[in-house]
Amino acid sequence: MSSHFDIKELRENQARSIAWAKDVGLTQMMVPSLGGPRHPTMDDVKRAADEYNKIGEQTAKAGIQQGLHNEDFELTRVDGKRTYDLLFDLLDPELTKFQFQVSTISRGYDAAEYFTKHPGRFISMHVQGWSAKTRKITAVGQGTLDWKKIFTAAKTGGIKNYFVEMDLNLMKASVPYLRNLQV
Repeated sequence: MSSHFDIKELRENQARSIAWAKDVGLTQMMVPSLGGPRHPTMDDVKRAADEYNKIGEQTAKAGIQQGLHNEDFELTRVDGKRTYDLLFDLLDPELTKFQFQVSTISRGYDAAEYFTKHPGRFISMHVQGWSAKTRKITAVGQGTLDWKKIFTAAKTGGIKNYFVEMDLNLMKASVPYLRNLQV
């Protein structure tokens, strides 16, 4: 079981958050973003990674896996490099895993590419279809993404949980495709 926790919440009272997570039976605590500045320096990224490794250390002691989603700060750039890419080198692979937002393809973040490039570093993903033509989220299987490629690569990446994240009408349209998908 998994839930999102704001980085501010973990900074201010991680012990309470961990206690609650254990009480409800969570095995994963995900942070949507590390909350760094819009135009970070390398020092900002290193500071955020150091802090998150410490958070991951405490979570691991409680038997819970810490995971980072790719939203906001993680989509910034530092010295021409993606902050998200830098975090793979700075975060301890045992203490922190990643949760991939598939719709970040809109910003050039290809799920299959990341899963293949960083085997075992992921724990879950948010599944959304995407149309390169309309540049909008679509029902899974109705857009331009190669889902067989994504789900095959997800195995390499270490994905254990898939969360279909979209409005109810798109969700309903996605279910038949996902049920019939053979990987």
